[in-house]
Order: sequence, then C-alpha cells, then structure tokens
Amino acid sequence: MCTSKEMKVASWQNVGGIELMKKDIPTVMPGEVLVKVAASGICGTDLHISRGETPHATKKVVIGHEFSGYVQEIHPDTKALVKVGDLVSIDPNMPCNQCAFCRNQKYHLCNHLFCIGVTVDGGMSQYVSVPARAVIAVPSNVTAEVASLAEPLSCVVHAIDQGKIKTGDSVLVIGAGPIGLMAIALASNSGGRVTVIEPNEMRRQKALEIFGASEAYAPGVLPPVDGTLGEGYDVVFECVGRPNTAEDAVNFAKAGGIVVWVGVAKVEDRVSISPFDIYRKELTITSTYTNPYGIDRAVKILGENKVDWSALVSHSFKLSEFDEAWKVFLAGTGLKVVIKP
Repeated sequence: MCTSKEMKVASWQNVGGIELMKKDIPTVMPGEVLVKVAASGICGTDLHISRGETPHATKKVVIGHEFSGYVQEIHPDTKALVKVGDLVSIDPNMPCNQCAFCRNQKYHLCNHLFCIGVTVDGGMSQYVSVPARAVIAVPSNVTAEVASLAEPLSCVVHAIDQGKIKTGDSVLVIGAGPIGLMAIALASNSGGRVTVIEPNEMRRQKALEIFGASEAYAPGVLPPVDGTLGEGYDVVFECVGRPNTAEDAVNFAKAGGIVVWVGVAKVEDRVSISPFDIYRKELTITSTYTNPYGIDRAVKILGENKVDWSALVSHSFKLSEFDEAWKVFLAGTGLKVVIKP
C-alpha cells in the first residue's frame, strides 16, 4: 500500500515537449491492479506524441507504454492471475471487445481502443493503475529492464508474422534501432538470412555481433536490384518510418516478395511507388499496427534468453533525470533509453 499521495510523472502538457511534474497516485478501481513502475522505455511514439503527430493521443496524458513493474495492490473486486509482488510486463492496448474488429479477431484495429501511455496515463511515472488483463507475469530470470521490452518486442512479433519468413529466405531489415534489432533477431531465428541497412556503425556492429545479422551496410552501399531477375530479398522490413526508406523497401524486394512497413511515419508523409512495378513483381506490401496476440509470445521469448536482450538498453536514468534522458533519446546516439522511477 502506498503511503505518499503524490508521485513524479512525465506528461505531454504542450506540443513540443514532455514535462516532469507531480500528480496524485491513482486510486485502484475494480478490475484494476496498481503497479509500481520498475522500468519504462522511451519510444519513438512518445516523440510523435510530444510533437502532436499522434491524432488519437490525449492531451496532458502521462506517457509511457513500454514498461514493467511490481504489482503493488489488487482491488478486492479484481480477478487477477498475478499476486502482489509479482514482476509484470504491460500490454498497453485495451480493446472494447464489442466492435466488428474485436469480434473478428482483429482487436488491434478496434475503433474504441484505449492505449496506456497514449490515450490514458501510462508508465512514465512511479505508479500506474491498469486493467488486470493488461498485466503479464514474467519469468524469474527476466530483469525489470528486459521485461520493459515486452511491448516493443510484441509489435515485432506481429511484424515477423506479417513477413511470413520461410527457412532459407533472404531478409532485408532497413534500420537497426531497437525495433530493427528485434526484427533482425526474430527473423534470423525464423530461418532467414538477414542483411541490414543502417547508417550508425555501432548499431551495425550490434546487428552482426549480437542479433544475428549476416551482413550490415551503410545506406547507399548496396547496388540497385532488378527483382524480376531474381535479385533482391524475399522479405523486407522497413523499421525507420520515413518515405525514402519505405520506397527503398519496395525497390529492394524480389519478385514475389513481401514488404512489411514497420516504422511509424508522419501523418502527412507520402511515398512515390510505381504501380506497374508492384504488378510486375507481384509484391505484397503490408504493414503492422500495434501488437495483436503478441505480448504473451514476447514474454516467452524474453524468458528463453536466446538473445542478449539487455544489449538493447544503452542508457538508464531516474525519473527525476527525465529531461536529460529525453535529450539523449533525441540525440539518437544510443539504443533504448530506459527510465527507472
């Protein structure tokens, strides 16, 4: 039980930034559990929110949708599969379970989806009250930092599903930030031979030495390909979220290939693609939106420890140091920046 009534939070108060402030510790409602946040990752979505580029984000929301924590309190009327003291990962996406999408096993496309850290207060705080269905107990060998990676990893699980990798496929991953590195790891473990395009040398080395890439190149090094001649890649994952890399993903795809746009672009962005090329190469271009049916699988993957997932965390800060952490995140010189309240 919490004795203090206030806590520190990082909140989107005005377009252009995230502010550190104090807020009352939330009251646990029926159906909810109170989580004492242990580790909360800063995500590119948080940057989009801060700039007003996420249409469904709620103004003045406490950010943080990639987090783990310890169960502090369970409401007496809550039926929970966890107990007080358990370390849990959080699935931030809560569907209505009533609309046509939810009834047809596409709950991530729910028109009434609320997202912890986007539409309701999230985990860039000391405490957060969440629906019991949002918490997943993690294996005992998983640290709090690694457990906070479950949400982004679950999004990549969905991306890998969309890519339909077959053993022996040639796979290209464009962008080796945290999401790209996760995609590299899962693609290589799915039987693909992975090539990476990434401008940052440190990230290229991580891709090769830790996450299973076979080759890694700076942008502009790989020559153009003719997919109709069998050149290029069977599956391409775009993990940057920019028009030029979205176009590159299509251009590097082999005829009959699958292109998965994973990166989150700005609302106003547009790409220039030849419909004839898509037709001639019979490409499948798809995308990923959130993490349907992925969080439990992500937690299992983290627990299997086949990859050193802790290598994704390059910086760790206290919540009181959020302003400094935000600057490091914006600089883009590291990988995952994690806040430990």
